[in-house]
Amino acid sequence: MEALILGQGSKKVSTGAKPAAQNQEHIMAERKRREKLSQRFIALSAVVPGLKKTDKASVLGDAVEYLKRLQEKVKYLEDRVSKRNVEAAVLVKRSQLCADDDDGSPGQGGQSLPEIEARVCEKAVLIKIHCENRKGVLVKALSEIEKLHLRVMNTSVVPFSGSSLDITVVTQARDSYLYLHYRPLCTQRPKTW
Repeated sequence: MEALILGQGSKKVSTGAKPAAQNQEHIMAERKRREKLSQRFIALSAVVPGLKKTDKASVLGDAVEYLKRLQEKVKYLEDRVSKRNVEAAVLVKRSQLCADDDDGSPGQGGQSLPEIEARVCEKAVLIKIHCENRKGVLVKALSEIEKLHLRVMNTSVVPFSGSSLDITVVTQARDSYLYLHYRPLCTQRPKTW
């Protein structure tokens, strides 16, 4: 009867035991993997600044926070670069303006015209004016600049050769239409100041 039971449905039952050589290979592979992980954690902790703890969980947590800060910094810089417009500069010389006159006269009413240079970078505009030294010229220049929706941030006036002035004005656009507002400054014939 015993033989019959064994003969009819006998199966070989596995006990889960592996040969000793296979176990030893697995142990060595696992040891190498843990050693490699430890080396990588050491390398990671050397790269992440300001680590206070050196356990693996702290190193990973601090590394994640550091990477997030770096990503934010990269995004900020990329946004800044994409928003930054190439600096534009326009120089209007007295001789160019005189050549544009129909009658060839040196300017309106026989007066020489100023030289104007405008540099634009983002919302900032740097304006340099070289003109005759006359009463009220600075007030008139600043008034014309403010009509272009530019807020005057700083002004410098230097007398040059007794009869002329070098005026430097640092401005900032009051609205987002900078190019619409500074373009007339650079292309319009300046009024006689």
